[in-house]
Amino acid sequence: MRDRRAAKTRSLAKVLLGVLLAGAATANAADIKIASVAPDGSRWMQQMRAGAEEVKTRTAGRVTLKFYPGGVMGNDAQVLRKIRIGQLQGGAFTAGGLGERYPGLNLYGIPLLFYSLDEVDAVRKQLDPELAAGLEQAGFVSFGFIEGGFANLLSNVPISTVDDMKRKKVWVPEGDNISFLAMETMGLSPSVLPVTDVLTGLQTGLIDITFASPVAALVLQWHTKVKYITDLPVSYSMGVFAIDKGAYSALSADDQRVVREVMGRYVQQLDHEAREDNRKANEVLTKSGLTTVTVKDADLEGWRKTIESIHPQLRARPDIDGMLFDRLVGMLAEYRRTHP
Repeated sequence: MRDRRAAKTRSLAKVLLGVLLAGAATANAADIKIASVAPDGSRWMQQMRAGAEEVKTRTAGRVTLKFYPGGVMGNDAQVLRKIRIGQLQGGAFTAGGLGERYPGLNLYGIPLLFYSLDEVDAVRKQLDPELAAGLEQAGFVSFGFIEGGFANLLSNVPISTVDDMKRKKVWVPEGDNISFLAMETMGLSPSVLPVTDVLTGLQTGLIDITFASPVAALVLQWHTKVKYITDLPVSYSMGVFAIDKGAYSALSADDQRVVREVMGRYVQQLDHEAREDNRKANEVLTKSGLTTVTVKDADLEGWRKTIESIHPQLRARPDIDGMLFDRLVGMLAEYRRTHP
């Protein structure tokens, strides 16, 4: 009788222990919801889901990254609002999309700032770590930056000079006040739309001219609504995969290390592949029937001088880090001096 009672007590203890352990595991579990405008099935989403699966395995299911692709959660500004109220914990943003939280991220996208990808590489090598640290101080943990590449003008009429763009409705991303200022300075008519509305805008005539990297033009299907692509590096685009620092800090130290290592590795791979992806995408655009418009050197100089004339105004803006801007311009001047 006493043995049966003791055995029953041990059984109850095991059950209680199991319940407690299960409860502890549930308490430490984290579902991190992440939004992206990248379409489901795209290379970006494939890599992110592969990373999420590795994170789930290595954390024994304690950390689950759940993605909402295709812009179903809205544009960058809407995603940020949903992160503030806890509906989401992270997102894949354009660099400018996080600029309101950390102005340093607006620098790379200044129109006609970079002359070549070699200049981009020289600057990013020095500034990327500093931008990541600044973003973390602003409340977001990033896992590296992903090259979007140089954006080209896409239109239904040939564009090779600033005058060609006048009296045309030129798309400006919602929240991109820097590009808006640049367009106005050149005497153009900027039309503000979220990225998710550009395809419809081209189709309905709401906008006449847009700009995107070759990969973005293909993935977002913008190339189906235009006839010309201008061979001009209008601006350098960059993607940022970031998670709210509060959600990340709630993970155990071990799980934080796993998430940072795994997702950082996948982001780095996407960044390395981006340049070749854009080269291939450009070939596809040409084969799809788009006509490439070449900009003459004299006209290119005119574009650049127009933009450089507003650099003092840009530097003084609250959404630009003035000291970082000065450093970046200094880096470019030094690079051009040593690589004429």
